[in-house]
This record gives sequence, structure tokens and C-alpha cells, in this order.
Amino acid sequence: MDVSGGRAGRATPLRWALRVFCALVLTFLMLPLAIVFPISFSSSSSLMFPPPGWSLRWYRAYLNDEIWIEATLRSLGVAGATMVLSTVLGIMLAFALVRGRFPGKAMVNQLATAPLIVPTIIYAVAIYGLFAWLKLIGLWQGIVLGHVVHALPLVVLVVGASLRTVDANLELAAEGLGASRWTAIRRVTLPQIRPAIVSGAFLSFIASFDELVIAMFLGGSNWTLPKKMFDNIQLEIEPTVAAVSVLQILLVTIVLALAARFGAGATPVSAGSEPKRR
Repeated sequence: MDVSGGRAGRATPLRWALRVFCALVLTFLMLPLAIVFPISFSSSSSLMFPPPGWSLRWYRAYLNDEIWIEATLRSLGVAGATMVLSTVLGIMLAFALVRGRFPGKAMVNQLATAPLIVPTIIYAVAIYGLFAWLKLIGLWQGIVLGHVVHALPLVVLVVGASLRTVDANLELAAEGLGASRWTAIRRVTLPQIRPAIVSGAFLSFIASFDELVIAMFLGGSNWTLPKKMFDNIQLEIEPTVAAVSVLQILLVTIVLALAARFGAGATPVSAGSEPKRR
């Protein structure tokens, strides 16, 4: 009697049930996209599904509106600055938490992930009081700083998890061959955790670009794209929001594709290669 074959046969219905369940969940999650895309090409002056006709008028309305374009450029700039700062600070903090030995390390680790636990509205209210005292309300630099704290845990978690898989003895071997500490990290460790660095960077970009609550408290009259979309829905509901949503979805898709392209794989460290001496 083939026991393994019998087990495989009995497990087949479970695998099919799991596949059907996953397909249903994916369909449920993707169904809003099937509605947003047609509405963005609607000829109607209101949100109607199915659209009574097809038109590019709402994309033209977005491209010809200076306020929409200004909000988009501001969001891209804020997200780009947030990505750079979050990545640099996140890498350093991840190294400190994984490789460092200092008093209060456990508390620092908890504080680093706190923004993921604390509700965004509570964090936004707290940081509003601090930034009002620092006179940063209404400045794009203030929004960047607020988004950095919001996105930093993503980089720390991703990079830290990858860093724990790297053997620290490789750095010690490089230093024994004459490399400086920075050279050993730059040429041995960072290439191995490059996928995590790239993934963390793009995650912080997306987290900043799509963030609304912090931008509402700190932005003042300087609207980011999510805040402009929120205010537009409150004042007038028109398919321009759907067109902007489609553009946001395409941007996020491009960012994820870039993360998959440039974050895949790592530069292998050859055992026989010798780091350049100082």
C-alpha cells in the first residue's frame, strides 16, 4: 500500500480549497480596482458605475489644474526626501540594534517600532504640538520629518531581519585582511543585504506618498496629493479623484516593480577575494 500516495490524494481537496479561498480573497481585494479604472474614463460629471460613456476629460482636468500638479510634485518631493532619510537612518539604527551592545538596547528596539503600534492620529496630534512650538507647521520639511518617524520602522524591520542572516565573521575576516571597518561594511555586508535596503527604501517611499493623517496636521495650506484628494471628496465628488487614484496605483506598481528589479539578489562575497587595503 502506497501510504505517501494516499496522503497526497487526501491532501488534494485541501489544496484546491486553499487555492479557491486565496482566489476569492485576491478577487475581493482587486475588485475596487475594476471599478476605479472605468470610472476614471467616465464621461459623466459624477461618480457613476458603469460609466454612461468614455472620455479622457478627467485626466485632462487633472493635468491642466495647477493645484493638482503642485500637490503631486510636493508629495513626490516629500516622499523622496522621506525615503532617503528613512533609509540612511534605518540602516544605521538596524546595525545598532543587531550588532550593537549598549544599555537600554531593548527599550530602543521597542521605541523604533512604536510608530507601527501607536495609532497614526495619536502620533499626529502629539507631533503637531511639538512642531507648532518649533514653527514647522506648513513647511514641507516638517511633513518630511513627520513621515520619517512614520516610515523609519519599516526600514529598520526589513534591514534588521536581513542583517541577522549575515555572518558577522565575514566583516572580521575583511578587517583582518586590512580593510577598515567602513570598507568591510560597504564591500562585504551592504551588498549582501542590498535587497532588504532597496525594499525598505521603496516601502518608506510608498508609506510617505500615500500618507494622509500626518499631512493634514502638519501640511497647513501646503497640500499633499492625498490631502488634496480628501478635500476634493469633501467639497465635490467628481471623477477627477478616480483619475488621480489610477495614477497613484500605476506609480505604486512602478515602484514595486523597481523594488523587485533592483532589490533582487545580492552581490556574492567570494571567499578568495581580498578587500582593498586602506
